[in-house]
Parts: sequence; structure tokens; C-alpha cells
Amino acid sequence: MKLKINGKEEIVEKESLTIAELLVVNKVQMPDMVSVELNGVILDRKDFGAVFLKEGDAVEFLYFMGGGQEQDFQTRAVHGGYIGGDQFWPGTMPIYETAAFACATAEEMADIFSGRKYGYIYSRTANPTVSAFEQKLNALDNGRGAVATASGMAAITTVLLTLTESGDEIAAAGGLFGGTILLFKDVFKKYGVNVRYAKSQDPADFEAVINERTRAIYVETIGNPKLDIPDLGALSKIGRKNNIPVIADATLSTPYLLDAKKFGVDIAVYSTTKYIMGSGTAIGGAFVDLGNFDWTKTKSTAVKTVSARLRDIAFLGVARKQIAQNTGGCTAPFHAYLQNIGLETLSLRLERHSTNAQRLAEFLEKHPRVKRVSYPGLAGNEYHEIAKKQFNGLYSGLLTFNLDNRAECFKFIDSLKLVKKMTNFGDAKTLVIHPKSTIYADFSDEDAVLAGVTDDLIRVSVGLEGINDIIADFEQALQ
Repeated sequence: MKLKINGKEEIVEKESLTIAELLVVNKVQMPDMVSVELNGVILDRKDFGAVFLKEGDAVEFLYFMGGGQEQDFQTRAVHGGYIGGDQFWPGTMPIYETAAFACATAEEMADIFSGRKYGYIYSRTANPTVSAFEQKLNALDNGRGAVATASGMAAITTVLLTLTESGDEIAAAGGLFGGTILLFKDVFKKYGVNVRYAKSQDPADFEAVINERTRAIYVETIGNPKLDIPDLGALSKIGRKNNIPVIADATLSTPYLLDAKKFGVDIAVYSTTKYIMGSGTAIGGAFVDLGNFDWTKTKSTAVKTVSARLRDIAFLGVARKQIAQNTGGCTAPFHAYLQNIGLETLSLRLERHSTNAQRLAEFLEKHPRVKRVSYPGLAGNEYHEIAKKQFNGLYSGLLTFNLDNRAECFKFIDSLKLVKKMTNFGDAKTLVIHPKSTIYADFSDEDAVLAGVTDDLIRVSVGLEGINDIIADFEQALQ
């Protein structure tokens, strides 16, 4: 049978051949990562074994990113991403700390540049260490593919630049992280993209801010620091009705606590600096297309332009090739290496973070000096029921509590001995911060309250220390 494969005519010594069989016959590299274009149309991976080739068909092998695996979460966390195979067979993914990669021939370089052959050219566009991390994270989320970025903010920016242009709008939750709100206000607004905030987590309030120019619904799976929790299933239905994707910053929940794909989320965004990295060692970010959205129905111009050809991977194709590569917010190989290692112990750490936070929240709830405690694991918390429904029985490691005023908050923070006075969360160490005087210092009182921030609020990232030691430090500081 004569086929045109990656632009070249080839004779295949078989009269009947499926796409899946062609991958084997042609010894295609990284078959779990390859996308196949047949006569100008990208095929669904599930059809590889059912689509038979015929004489004269044109087949292109395209590499964007790969699929997930069907093993248990912890097995994927340990073994996902890196398959080994270099001459020394290292047990851990090596750090490919290089700016560029050599090719054997000019033809090979052209094929890699065009995406017809698996390989690497320049670390801003792709790097083996970074690819291994992307593959592992994607496997944990059971997604279509993942893209790693230089930070969580870079991940958010890349996703929204992919989906919006001047005149478009985003429907967002009100209680977002301060950095995200400033990104919307200081950057996206300047380029003509408007963000409309829902008054609450009630799905009806999101519907009220959606119109014909809305291109995405944006939420956090657990608000930081408001700790409010959206009904992801309900928002997914709203998104489907309006043909707009639901984007969820899942930094606080991670793939371990929340199966975001199951609840209809279309794109998961992460600051990998936090729980995924685990020890506060480096900055990183990533996003995952979870495979729920039909990109042929998108209203986003850039994605719609390529959706007839790229179909399921249209969003990933634009996000990686047009936005991530051209804006340069790439992950350093060493940072990807650290994140890869972090994923191996993610489930173990999240269990300790969550159980420690639960114990500390219960202690604070009973303390006479504490006016209010917010933690979704508490039975009396207004988001406890939706948290029980969406999470795996654990509620992550962030909590907030209120004292009488700012002066009392500062006095408490200054009295801590074990706990660190630091921004960030998801660190192995317990950290505290006064959000109103730091992250939200430039916010108006009205905007700060919308984000759940008041002058009497303290945010705690509960670490991995012995819980008795953490509670003892809080107890002495509250005296």
C-alpha cells in the first residue's frame, strides 16, 4: 500500500492497516504522545484501532503532548512521565540543562520543527525534563495534555491569552487570589479583555455575568484566601450551555484531592510552586486540558481558526505553539526536575497537610480569642457539603482565622516561634501571613472584602510538622 507519511511517499507491505498498526510498523517514537492527522483531520485517539488506511492516504504524526495512564494515582505519581531508555538507564529523569539540541541532519531538524517527528530543538519550546513533568502531571489528571510554565501566573496568562482577544470577557469568581485579580486589572484590562465577577459562588450569579462576549468561566477550586468552593458540576453545565470552557485554578486541591475532569472542569491550572513542588524550593506553573471540552464549538477566535484541523488538541496547539513559546514563559529544566520529584510524594504530603489543618482548625474553633475559623473540613463550614462531594475526604492545608483587629493579628504573628512568617503556601513548613497588609495592601477595602480579606484575618498554610508542636506554638502565641 502506498501512503504519504509526513510528506513523503512510502510503501507499506500490508494491504489492510489501521492507524494503531501503522504506529507499530513505522516504529513511531513515543506513541502515547503522538497525534495523528489523516488527510488533513486530526483523529481521536480512541479511533486509532478502528480507522483503516487506504491507498494514497496522507498521514502526519504530530507531537504536542501525550495522554494519561490507567494505573492508581500513586503509581502514576511515581512512574508516570519518564520511561527511561538512554544509554545509562538512570532511575530518575535526568536534568537536561541545555539551551539547545543538535540534530543528525537538516531533514531531521525540519521534521522536528514542524512537529512531524518527536524530538527537541530549543528548551524554550520543549525540553526532555520538562516533557517528563508534563506527562506525569497530565497522567495524574487523566487529561489530553499538559503545558508547564515558569509560574502559576504564567499558566493563567497563557490559558487566557489563548482563549481571549480584545473585546472578549471572562466570568470569574469574586474571591480569587490577589495576584490573579491584579493580572486581570493591570494587564488584561489594558488589552481590552474585561473580567466580570460573580457576586457569590451561586451558579446563578455566574450566569448573570455571562454574555455573548464571554470566552471562559474562571474559578479556584478552593478560594485563596476566601476558602470558598464553587459547585464545579453546576458551572460545567452552564459552560456547556454557552459553549465556553470552565477553567479552575486547582492549586489548593491538586489532582490528588480533586478529580476535576469528573466534575466537568475543562482546564486545570496550577501554581506548581505550592503542593506539587512541596518544599518551597522553586517557582513553577502548569495547565492541563482535561479532555472535556469540544474545541470545534469554541467561541475563541484563535482556537476556532485551527479547530477544524486540530480538533481535540486545538486548544493545546494554540496554547503551546502560539502563546507559550512566543511569550517565553517556559519552565527551567531544573525546576521541572524538582516538580517531578514533588509529584512522587504529593498524595502522602497532602494527607498530612490536610489532617494537620483539620486538627489545627478544630483547636482554633474552640479557642476563646478566636472570633472565626474558616476551613472546609469543619462540619459547620458553609462549604463543607460541596467540599465533601467534590474532594476525596481531605480538605487541603490552608485555613484562615480572625482575631479582634490588625494589632492583635500582628501581636500573634510576632509571638510565634516555630511557625514561619512567610508568604507562599504548600510548603513543608507551617507559614502565616496577614493578607490585608501584604498581598492585598494595594486593594481598596471593598475589593479586599470581595476577596474575603479583612484587617482581622490571618492566613495559615499548615505544614508537615508534628501537629502537637504546631498547636503548642499557636497556643502560646494566643496567650
